Amino acid sequence: MIGLGTIINTAAIVLGGLCGHFFGRLLKERHQSSLTVSCGISVLFIGIAGAMQGMLTINDGVINSGQAMLVTICLALGTLVGEIINIEGQFERFGGWLKIKTGNAKDKDFINAFVTASLTVCIGAMAIVGAIQDGILGDWSILATKAVLDFIIIIVMTCSLGKGSVFSAIPVLLLEGLITLFATFLKPVMTDLAMNYLSLIGSILIFCVGLNLVWGKKVRVANMLPALILAVAAAFIPVG
Repeated sequence: MIGLGTIINTAAIVLGGLCGHFFGRLLKERHQSSLTVSCGISVLFIGIAGAMQGMLTINDGVINSGQAMLVTICLALGTLVGEIINIEGQFERFGGWLKIKTGNAKDKDFINAFVTASLTVCIGAMAIVGAIQDGILGDWSILATKAVLDFIIIIVMTCSLGKGSVFSAIPVLLLEGLITLFATFLKPVMTDLAMNYLSLIGSILIFCVGLNLVWGKKVRVANMLPALILAVAAAFIPVG
């Protein structure tokens, strides 16, 4: 069944949010604070691992680094575009609308939880590759694997940040659903090189999410999202 992967992933996030909500109510404030930091550290290392995989190569036992120019240009130009559009503000406005419509107007952490969780589970190559594979072949195995990871992440985030995290299921449903729907058109664009670049920049953005979790909101990660589009475009620029 085409689209089943998106349904499984969305359901896993909702279930993880519900589990985290009921478990989180048993935790004291200091426990939740510590859990937020530990979650942030985990996200930091997930981002570091992905970025290093894209930037480091081993030739004859010697470690070499690369893609520094790609990273710099994509992040700089992408952030500039995102700041002009103010994507972060759009996310927060939608989060504010959800906050009111879902009866959580008194939850001061709702918007931050929604934005942070949404960025964590939406950014990454698995969502795109998995949705394309689901849309073309009906193979939802990658999204099923992602669903397990997201389930665990959202449990922890809901415990530490609040129930706004569970509503990250909405952007995941929209993103993966649309990619699945238009998979036939997107597949030729998502070459191996494009996916490698996307994974590299996506991992750096995930690292930035971790920074915000550990040290408070320092980086407007949503405004950096256009860097992902630039990363894919860079794969089609002729070299030499």
